[in-house]
Amino acid sequence: MSKTKFALTPIASVCLRVMLALPLMHSMAHAAETSLAAVKKEAGMDTSVAPGDDFYRHVNGGWLKNVVIPDHKVAVGNFDSLIEQSDTKVLKLIEQATTAAPGSPVRKVGDFYSAHLNIDAINQRGLAPLQGEMQSISAVQDKTSLATYLGKHLRADVDPLNTANIFTENLFGLWVAQGFHDHKKYMPYLLQGGLGLANREYYLSRSPKMVELRKNYLAYIAATLKLADVPDAEQAAKRVFDLEMAIAKGHTNREATSDVMQADNTWSMADFHKKARGLDWKAYFKAAGLDGQEKFIIWHPSALKASSALVANTALASWQDYLRFHVINQRVNVLPQAFFEQKFKFYSALTGAKAPQPRWKYAVSATNEALGEEVGKLYVAENFSPEAKTRVNGMVTNLLTAFGERVQSLKWMTPATKQEALAKIKATYVGVGYPDKWRDYSGLSVDVNDAYGNNERVQEFAYRRALAKFGQPVDATEWCMNPQLVNAVNMPMQNAINFPAAYLQSPNFDLNASDATNYGALGATIGHEISHSFDNSGSMFDAKGELRNWWSKADMAYFKTSSKALIAQFNQYQAFPDLAVNGAQTLGENIADLAGLMAAYDAYHASMKQKGQAITKEDDKEFFLSYAYSWRRKMRDETLRTVIITNEHAPVQYRVLTVRNLDAWYDAFAVQPGHKQYLAPKDRVKIW
Repeated sequence: MSKTKFALTPIASVCLRVMLALPLMHSMAHAAETSLAAVKKEAGMDTSVAPGDDFYRHVNGGWLKNVVIPDHKVAVGNFDSLIEQSDTKVLKLIEQATTAAPGSPVRKVGDFYSAHLNIDAINQRGLAPLQGEMQSISAVQDKTSLATYLGKHLRADVDPLNTANIFTENLFGLWVAQGFHDHKKYMPYLLQGGLGLANREYYLSRSPKMVELRKNYLAYIAATLKLADVPDAEQAAKRVFDLEMAIAKGHTNREATSDVMQADNTWSMADFHKKARGLDWKAYFKAAGLDGQEKFIIWHPSALKASSALVANTALASWQDYLRFHVINQRVNVLPQAFFEQKFKFYSALTGAKAPQPRWKYAVSATNEALGEEVGKLYVAENFSPEAKTRVNGMVTNLLTAFGERVQSLKWMTPATKQEALAKIKATYVGVGYPDKWRDYSGLSVDVNDAYGNNERVQEFAYRRALAKFGQPVDATEWCMNPQLVNAVNMPMQNAINFPAAYLQSPNFDLNASDATNYGALGATIGHEISHSFDNSGSMFDAKGELRNWWSKADMAYFKTSSKALIAQFNQYQAFPDLAVNGAQTLGENIADLAGLMAAYDAYHASMKQKGQAITKEDDKEFFLSYAYSWRRKMRDETLRTVIITNEHAPVQYRVLTVRNLDAWYDAFAVQPGHKQYLAPKDRVKIW
């Protein structure tokens, strides 16, 4: 439930998402379980809490007191309910696909799901599917063959801008996207990777909780290697952990990773040998199929340098143990149940989940990931009407207009910078419901009796698809999310915004709801995604999606000063005695929330005026109630900690407090000095 980093995603890192099917915190996914009418009747509200003292609890406090998180879940709320609805609908479609014509695209969907679901067959195969990889690792006898192995296993499994996915267990991750400085050419981006835990903080933090977690992680590594019949599993686990610790020390932190200007590092082939010595880059790139590329963009140069040095300076036996563990850790869902149970036992400590999801949930998630747009075709045909698409497109038009008018009226921005901003708004591509062109999966082979093999072929297929982009025209309309995903996203280098069909479902968006309700929930999401084009990272890209400073010096100085005020505001939100929100880490999302909510308020007023409808104080209340209600969610403390440490989004209860910066909220609810969440007019942050 988030608006992706330029939006999903995720509650935690990808390792947790894949393991536990957690939702992402990357795109501000708003949702609603009942209509706003129920909110107006105080369903789930706590009217004993004044709006000005805690607006989130005023709207959601009664529900928070009574709701119970099921053992197999880490959070419950409106967003989670929409996910449940989508998964249930997708399950029905996939089950129908199992009887489709053999060899048809739809049957691939059914066969992939059936293979993943069949845990009995997976158990019967035992360790046999792993033998090929294990033999390949044993065959690594020198540092050149190690480089070859690492290169062969590079995957296109990261996306630092669109989905904010920066996690990969492979030593490095590849992203293929248009160039920072050439919007007509695809470029390879390399990111840091190689860890089993979410990020470097889990390895380097001295907090007692992290110290305990590391002990448990070491025990988990040993248990996993023992299940795989690796000799001297405890000693091997220690070597794996020590190597990961060394890798983590070279990693860039989460805050710096979000700074796109620090990612603007172009290297030639020769630069790798000079700047990141230790890894045989020639062997690596040849094995990866990247030896024909002349230039790379290095998101984490210091990490590449540090990890490359570790290749040279760490014993080969340690690397072999490390590779064995990660081969298993990335594939537990298609290995015998014992592996899954070990992983759940450890990773549930990070999330607080008491029990795993039903097997079909993991199978649906895997099928969505493997054949997402093929499933999406089926989903859209039954669950997204032309009328809904038309209405949402109208809301998008109103939001773009409202944001443009806000830019026009800015007193602090110079005319030249305004023109650049307006050109960017005008050039924005907006996709509603589903992509213009569907992905072709004809080259993917699926075997209903081979879950492990399907998993390998899917990853290879996605990687080869990414490599095939080189030399081709850039497709600015390509989607990075499936239509059946409950989310929304801003893609800064494509200057594009996507709203998947599953997000645009009733009652989150309702054709029969009032403008105040729809704009308070969905309108704020649309505004959020538009605003990502003008947050601390998005504002660095121009109308073509190229990384270019189109700001005057004075304008940028004002923008940064306002941003610092928002950072300070969020730094005050203390979730636990020992852990607060990081205002700098969450800045991009907080800017998008603020600017998006302001634009949504303007667009809702404009829509009412277009219809000749008078706007009352009750309408304004409904708008803000809808906004706060859309964030209704309860999360386990363990998961909440993970979100604060790893995610670019603040927890929902603090995102709702964005209203503190809007004068209209004070007027609607008569918030006065003395209320806990009151801000003096001079302290209300206004950026766009």
